Amino acid sequence: MDMNGQIDRLLRAEHYDPFQVLGVHFTGTKQQTAVIRCFQPHAGGVSLVVDKYDLPMNRIRDVGLFEIELDRKQIADKHLDPYNYQFRISYHDDVEQIINDPYRFMPILGDQDKYLFSFGTNYELYNHMGAQPGMYSQITGTIFRVWAPSASRVSVVGDFNGWDGRVHSMRSLGGSGIWELFLPGIGENEIYKFEIRTQRGDILLKSDPFQFFGEHRPKTASKIHYLDHYQWQDKKWQEAKQDQAPYDRPMTIYEVHPGSWQRDPSQPDRFLTFRELADKLIPYVKKLGFTHIELMPVMEHPLDESWGYQVTGPFSITSRYGVPEDFMYFVDCCHQENIGVILDWVPAHFPKDAHSLAKFDGTALYEHEDPRQGSHPEWGTLIYNYGRKEVSNFLIANALFWLDKYHIDGLRVDAVASMLYLDYSRQEGEWVANAYGGRENLEAIEFLRHLNSVVYERYPSTLMIAEESTSFYGVSKPADMGGLGFGFKWNMGWMNDILDYFAKDPLYRKFHHNDLTFSIMYAFSENFILPLSHDEVVHGKKSLINKMPGEDLGQKFANLRLLFLSMWMHPGKKLLFMGSEFGQWKEWDCKQSLDFHLFNNNAMHGDMLQFFERLNTLYKNNPSLWEQDFNPDGFQWMDLDDRENSIISYARFAKNRSDHLVCLLNFTPQTFFNYKIGLPTGSNYEQIFCSDGSRFCGSNCTDKIIYKSRNEPYAQAQHHALIEVPPLAGIVLKPCS
Repeated sequence: MDMNGQIDRLLRAEHYDPFQVLGVHFTGTKQQTAVIRCFQPHAGGVSLVVDKYDLPMNRIRDVGLFEIELDRKQIADKHLDPYNYQFRISYHDDVEQIINDPYRFMPILGDQDKYLFSFGTNYELYNHMGAQPGMYSQITGTIFRVWAPSASRVSVVGDFNGWDGRVHSMRSLGGSGIWELFLPGIGENEIYKFEIRTQRGDILLKSDPFQFFGEHRPKTASKIHYLDHYQWQDKKWQEAKQDQAPYDRPMTIYEVHPGSWQRDPSQPDRFLTFRELADKLIPYVKKLGFTHIELMPVMEHPLDESWGYQVTGPFSITSRYGVPEDFMYFVDCCHQENIGVILDWVPAHFPKDAHSLAKFDGTALYEHEDPRQGSHPEWGTLIYNYGRKEVSNFLIANALFWLDKYHIDGLRVDAVASMLYLDYSRQEGEWVANAYGGRENLEAIEFLRHLNSVVYERYPSTLMIAEESTSFYGVSKPADMGGLGFGFKWNMGWMNDILDYFAKDPLYRKFHHNDLTFSIMYAFSENFILPLSHDEVVHGKKSLINKMPGEDLGQKFANLRLLFLSMWMHPGKKLLFMGSEFGQWKEWDCKQSLDFHLFNNNAMHGDMLQFFERLNTLYKNNPSLWEQDFNPDGFQWMDLDDRENSIISYARFAKNRSDHLVCLLNFTPQTFFNYKIGLPTGSNYEQIFCSDGSRFCGSNCTDKIIYKSRNEPYAQAQHHALIEVPPLAGIVLKPCS
């Protein structure tokens, strides 16, 4: 195509490489003439500023294409550097501006980075894509890159160019599908999008998939924000966690929705910023004794009611709670108080919003083309195409990004079950079988194994947690053993069984005794976390306290304390959703603060907090409750067969078996006197904890009671003692030293 054809294509905003027209070009038989062109459709006139000269440029097209020719003699006589120049632009309102030409710079992204991206292994992609700060030829600015392989043209648009896609067309970097443009003088806080012309000629306006920050909803533009300003103070935490395997350490997780944990009473519609949450939430969590905070998704999302699970900006902290540095401050403060931070992470699907990833370059780029594979029927979202290496790379780099830039300690991977099965939420004929005719999503399985192997190679102490509700083999087993490679798996079976059991009237619980004991049959098949999460207190399911039966408030709270004690004594790490710890009556509402005012109305809510402080103290101080969570040697039934009285008892052992606790749980409102409890040794035992203690608004149950062991077998134990068992309560015994 001759130059006129190239120019016509540029002016129609259809050119894949505007550098072929704009910038510096030497022409003539001996390359004797330097031609410099610029496209400024809003300019009244343009001159070339080079060295001390200001040379008027000719308007060669009415729409705003300017050109100047310099022959080599002129260049030599005036000692001009044709590659080092600026433009002086005069606008029709008599405003002048001097700019550097974006089209005089060579391609910047290296071949190795392009190759690794195409191969699916450019794990630090977040350091290359999106809007990155840069300095080239001593000129500062921002370099923009985006992946859009099927686009016919891509431009950067924003306030800086009047949102005119003709002004800053990007250069295609060939087979990688990446487009690139360095814009001198463009820096932080500028808003921008990518204007994409599809092969069909449609114009799409897209947010940056790699944006680090964006406009506050409902606006959707990306915002340039560099992430290297914050000075971290968590070195001690980072060093300490490298030496501590999480599997034999205490872990109690407080699950939080940042927008509704607490709000400003004077402005109930305003979200607290992460800096405000740091001042309020962290002391609260520390006092209660939780070891970690798990945040529901904090990535940018358009709809509050999605709770963050329909992510449109996977690399972007949501603007709801402040700027990125505010979140860094929150994480930093957590670490300085020895509290880990886990993020909910959503690689299973993304929403169909027009400004986001859907049909990004006019084709099914991030998703599958076939709706039987690419559309999620239950959630109305799109499913990532894990078999496309660039998409897999995008997601793995995103996981690493949060660990790297924000010092996150773990990722709870949402909706893993939906990723593993091609027929998830689909009827017969609505899904496509894998290459072997099966229902397993082989590409997603490979992606998860790849993800976990890379994360653990680079950040070995990371908590990789799967929310997975099926019996898929080896979710928390290494990939080389046929597993998915996660560190932990949510125990959804235990959660369903225990909540079903507690919802029963105590009179009928004896008929459902297996719901209490069955979980031990598989408790050591995975590295389980026991969750009582947000999903259990919404959509008509009632709050935890409202699930509890009881003739009066006292029995309801007694049941709730018993639920929590049984959870904390059961093998596995723990997770509890906010508000449950003080017995909030209402279901969770993402648009309202938790009901902290309840503390003013009924002492039982404050007593529940005291219960949690004591429970977490008991937990942390006894390695038997966490050191062998995933080893059957850490558990022994004392009696699992007393279904008539709805009582179970068992022992938990540390690696040193002399360090152990015995727990008895009574799920009826009946008091038992001289009840036989099995014991693993002939030692005397002291009662160190009772969920029905008077300090918790329970009965007059007290601790410091010594029970003498009898050398006679009982149930599954070699010894026993006679004890008093309070109603709807659990007691914990420890051998006397």
